[in-house]
Amino acid sequence: MSAEAVLSAARAAGVMIATAESCTGGLIAGALTDVAGSSDVVDRGFITYSNAAKVEMLGVSHDTLQNHGAVSEEIAREMADGALARSNAALTVSVTGIAGPGGSEFKPEGRVCFGLAQSGMATKTETVDFGPLGRSQVRQATVDHALAMLLAALA
Repeated sequence: MSAEAVLSAARAAGVMIATAESCTGGLIAGALTDVAGSSDVVDRGFITYSNAAKVEMLGVSHDTLQNHGAVSEEIAREMADGALARSNAALTVSVTGIAGPGGSEFKPEGRVCFGLAQSGMATKTETVDFGPLGRSQVRQATVDHALAMLLAALA
């Protein structure tokens, strides 16, 4: 998936984008802003690696974190919604997951939860189990999937 295609589609739609990232640590925003001229459609990126950052920067609920854990669709939803509310963007994508190494029986390495929020539309979430590909490969697969989600939303 190409960041250039996402940026072109955002320009055509007149839409600003923001990201809310945990396991990717800013790689999605980085992929978008690697493209010259992206500032006309990329508003900002929130890197919320810790739970405290998720709460402080995006308004994620302590109760949701306690009840579902940081790697959950519920948190991905709150991250995407928080980014939408705290930016000038009309489209946001969020990611929270376990890039590895590690994980557990219930939340294995390679599991990533995604959120996609758009002004005036219900927020969508999904979970992808990329498997234990290794940390950098899981993170790159997450970036690619997030870009594909953004492009599909702009289509």
